[in-house]
Amino acid sequence: MDLGIKGRRAIVCGSSKGLGLACAQALADAGVEVVLNGRAPEPLAAAAEALAARIGRPVASVAADVTQAPERERLLAACPEPDILITNAAGPAPGQFEDWGEAEWHAALQANMVAPLQLIRATIPAMRRRGWGRILNITSAAVKAPLPMLGLSTGARSGLTGAVASLAREAAADGVTINNVLPGHFDTDRLASVFASQAARQGISSDEARRRVEAANPARRVGRPEEFGAVCAFLASAHAGYINGQNLLIDGGAFPGVF
Repeated sequence: MDLGIKGRRAIVCGSSKGLGLACAQALADAGVEVVLNGRAPEPLAAAAEALAARIGRPVASVAADVTQAPERERLLAACPEPDILITNAAGPAPGQFEDWGEAEWHAALQANMVAPLQLIRATIPAMRRRGWGRILNITSAAVKAPLPMLGLSTGARSGLTGAVASLAREAAADGVTINNVLPGHFDTDRLASVFASQAARQGISSDEARRRVEAANPARRVGRPEEFGAVCAFLASAHAGYINGQNLLIDGGAFPGVF
């Protein structure tokens, strides 16, 4: 399917690896001019080089910590008026509620709520003026079905979900959609760290922790990043203009509810 976004410009945060990189790859395959972003320069440069080789054209990247205002400004300077914005940040480390003080909560909120909102604030006016835009926030399945040990992440991402809910309805008349994509278990470094934490807490191996998660999923496996990237690319496409204000859960059917 031609997604109708060839030549569009996109900023993809947290795209040096994992789900962010999968989204950037899918968009680039569709002809979008993507700007990669991540905090660590070397992995980011390697990702940009590999993606450029894949699509046969240069790929821009900006090493920047988007939780910091000056760093966000550097990223936006590389792509001042993106047509597509994908916000994405690694969640805080798993832990127990009693372990999290004020500093931990502030850091989680800054990374997983405030920084995405500030990026949206900086980019959505031009999208609305042009009459076209796509904003996707990569959050977590835990927003819909909270998981043990992930309270910091769930709290911050739930705040982002609520904050953009009304904005999505306001911007739709101007051709701009805002949706949240909620990944379940996908085969990424982040998931490996979750398995390691579960293993330590339960006195089992990481492999056993993974096996239990896979066995409990209707698909009997974890997701592949490229599957997630394809969904993001469609939601950013010309065909998804009537999908707005949604929280799309991608978890293989693990969530047991109807809604």
